[in-house]
Amino acid sequence: MGFNEVDLHASLKRYFGFSKFKGLQEDVIKNILQGYNTFVIMPTGGGKSLCYQLPALMQEGTAIVVSPLIALMKNQVDAIRGVSSEYGVAHVLNSSLNKTEVKQVKEDISNGITKLLYVAPESLTKEEYVNFLQSEKISFVAIDEAHCISEWGHDFRPEYRNLKSIINRLGDNIPIIGLTATATPKVEEDIIKNLGITDAKTFKASFNRPNLYYEVRPKTQNVDADIIRFVKQNAGKSGIVYCLSRKRVEELAQVLQVNGVSAVPYHAGFDGKTRSKYQDMFLMEDVDVVVATIAFGMGIDKPDVRYVIHHDIPKSIESYYQETGRAGRDGGEGHCLAFYSYKDVEKLEKFMSGKPVAEQEIGNALLQEIVAYAETSMSRRKFILHYFGEEFDEVNGDGASMDDNTRNPKPKEEAKENLEKLLKVVQGTNEKFKSKEIVNALRGKVNALIASHKTDEKPFFGIGSDKDKSYWMALVRQALVAGYLKKEIEQYGILHLTPKGNQFLANPVSFMMTHDHVYNKENDDAIVSAAKSGGGVADVKLLKQLKDLRKREATKLGMPPFVIFQDPSLEDMALKYPISMDELINIHGVGEGKAKKYGKPFIGLISQYVEENEIIRPDDLVVKSTGANSGLKLYIIQNVDRKLPLNDIAAAKGLEIPELVKEMEQIVFSGTKLNIGYWIDEILDEDQQEEIHEYFLEADTDGIDAALEEFDGEYEDEELRLYRLKFMSEVAN
Repeated sequence: MGFNEVDLHASLKRYFGFSKFKGLQEDVIKNILQGYNTFVIMPTGGGKSLCYQLPALMQEGTAIVVSPLIALMKNQVDAIRGVSSEYGVAHVLNSSLNKTEVKQVKEDISNGITKLLYVAPESLTKEEYVNFLQSEKISFVAIDEAHCISEWGHDFRPEYRNLKSIINRLGDNIPIIGLTATATPKVEEDIIKNLGITDAKTFKASFNRPNLYYEVRPKTQNVDADIIRFVKQNAGKSGIVYCLSRKRVEELAQVLQVNGVSAVPYHAGFDGKTRSKYQDMFLMEDVDVVVATIAFGMGIDKPDVRYVIHHDIPKSIESYYQETGRAGRDGGEGHCLAFYSYKDVEKLEKFMSGKPVAEQEIGNALLQEIVAYAETSMSRRKFILHYFGEEFDEVNGDGASMDDNTRNPKPKEEAKENLEKLLKVVQGTNEKFKSKEIVNALRGKVNALIASHKTDEKPFFGIGSDKDKSYWMALVRQALVAGYLKKEIEQYGILHLTPKGNQFLANPVSFMMTHDHVYNKENDDAIVSAAKSGGGVADVKLLKQLKDLRKREATKLGMPPFVIFQDPSLEDMALKYPISMDELINIHGVGEGKAKKYGKPFIGLISQYVEENEIIRPDDLVVKSTGANSGLKLYIIQNVDRKLPLNDIAAAKGLEIPELVKEMEQIVFSGTKLNIGYWIDEILDEDQQEEIHEYFLEADTDGIDAALEEFDGEYEDEELRLYRLKFMSEVAN
C-alpha cells in the first residue's frame, strides 16, 4: 500500500498529538505499512505500542493484537478510544464479555469501524471467532510480548506456541508483527523461527538506559531499615519496591506506613477493585511508594518513577531489566537498587526443584546469570548489555559511570597466564563442560562427571589449584564478556571458545581482571555485623563505654552483663544514640520492661556523650515495628502461663519448635517474663539444670555457640536455648 511522509506525520499528529517519532518508530511503521513481516525489539518505555497502533489506524481492515494480559489490553483500548471519535475503534475480545457485547464487537468489525482488536491467545483458538474473522479484512496480526513464545524467555506461555497455525487459518499472507521489550539473541531466534517469519526485517533499539543508576547492596537482617532509610532520603519521589512473595509485600508496606512513608501494597491476591484503587493512588501521587510483586507495572506508564528497589533478587536478568526499566521513563534520574544475598538464590533453587527437569535446567541457567550480575565487579551496564547481545564501551559509552562498580572500582590484576590456563582447559575438555565443571578441572577436584570423561587423567587437570573457586568463576564471567568464551545457552550454559579465544591462545595478550564481590554465608554474617546500618558501623568509642557501664551495673547487681542488655542491643544503641525512654524501647531487643529496669544510666551516658561530641543523631534510624506479631506474642505468653506443652503451642500456630523458640527469645530478651520452668523440668533433670545455671551465671557471653563448646556435646542447641530463656526470665526480668 502506498503512503507518503506527509500522511505519516499528519496521522501521528492527528491521532497522538506528537510532532515527531521516537527512535526506530518511523522505520518500523513504514515497514508495516508496506505489508512486510516485522520484528521489533524495543525496551520498555521506547514507544513500542505506537508501532502497531498508528499503522492500524491508517489502514483499512482490522489489526489483531495478541497480548497476554487482560489489564494491559484494557488500558490500551481506553487509550485508543481517547484518540478517536469512534468508541468502536478498538475492542477487546476475551472471556470477560457477555453475548450482547460480543455481538457489538462483531458488528463494529464488519462495519469497518474497529481498527484494533485485542485478543488473548486462548480466544483465537475459539472456533466461532476464527470462523468470523476468516470472513473479515485483517490488516495484520501483531504479537505483543512475543518473548512469551520462547521457553528461553522469562515469561514462557505454552498457548503462544501455536499462534502461527492459527494465523494461517485466518487467511493467506497476513503480515505478522512480533514485538518484545526484552530478548536475548537466543530468544530472538526462537521467536522468528516459531512465527515462521524468517524473512522479517528486525528492528532492534539499544537496551542502554543511560539515565538509570544500577546498584547492588548486600542484604542483611536489617534490610527493612535500609529500605526505609533509602526511601526517606528520597522523600516525595515516586518509587516501586519489588518483593517475591505476597506475604512480604504486605508486611513491608505496613512497616513503611508505620515509619511514616506513604505506601500501598499490590499483588495478584487483591481483588480487581482494590488493585485499581492502589494503582490509581500511585499514578495520582496520593502515595509515594508501591510495594509489589512483579504483577505490578505491566503497562503502567508513570514517567517519573525515581527508584526501583528489589527486596529480593529476581529470577532472571530479563525480569530485572524489565522491572528496573520502570524507573526514569521521562529521561530523568532513576536509581535501581537491588538487595542480594546468596540465601535468596538458594531459596529460588529450592523453589524450582519441583518442576520438570527441562524447566529446571532453563530456570537455573537464567538464575546463574543474575547471580553473576550481582557478584560481578565490572561495569553493571556493560554486563547487562552484553547479556542482550549489545556491545558497550565502559569508558566513553553513554551512562558509563552510572553504577556502583564503576564509581567504586575494585583494583585490577594481570590475569594473562590464568586466562590462558582457563581457555586451555575449555579446549582440552573438548568444550563439553559448564563453568562449574571447568573450575573443578582447573582446581583438580574430581566428581562423577569429571571421572566419566577421564578428565582427571589429563595433563592440565589441577593447573589452577593455587586459586580458589570464586577467583576462577570471576575470570570465567569476565572472559565471557570480553568475548574469549561464549555460552551455548541451548545446552544450558556449556562453554565454547570463540575465534577471539583461539587467537588469544595462539598469541596471549595482557588481560586485567577484577575480583568479584563475595556474598556467601560467612560473609553475609560479617557484613551484617559490620553494616548494621547500610555501611555505617556502630560508634566504636561509645560502644566501649556502654560495655564498661554494663559491666559496672552487672557487678552491682551480681549478675552476668548480658542479662542487662545483650551485645546486639548495645551495638544498636551505639548506632542510633537513644536519649529518651521512648527511643530506647525501639532499640533492638529492648522492651518496656528492660528499659524501665536498666535503661536510666544508659540513656544518661548516651545523652552526655552526644552533647560532648556534638553528634547529630540520625532521627530516621528508629524502625518502628508494625506490631503484626503482637497477636502471636500474646498467644505465647498466655499459653505458657497456662503451662501448655510447647509442642502444642507451636502446632496450634503452625510453627516448628525452633521457630517458636525464636519468638520466645524475642519476648524474653526485650524484658517480658516467660515462666517455662514446667517445660524445662520435662526435658532436663535437677543436676543438669543446676550445671547450666552455674555456667550462665559465670559466663561472659550468653552466646549458644560458646555454651555448646563448653559442654562439648552434652546438651543440644535447643536445650541450651530453652534454659537460657528460663535463666533470663528469672535473673534479668
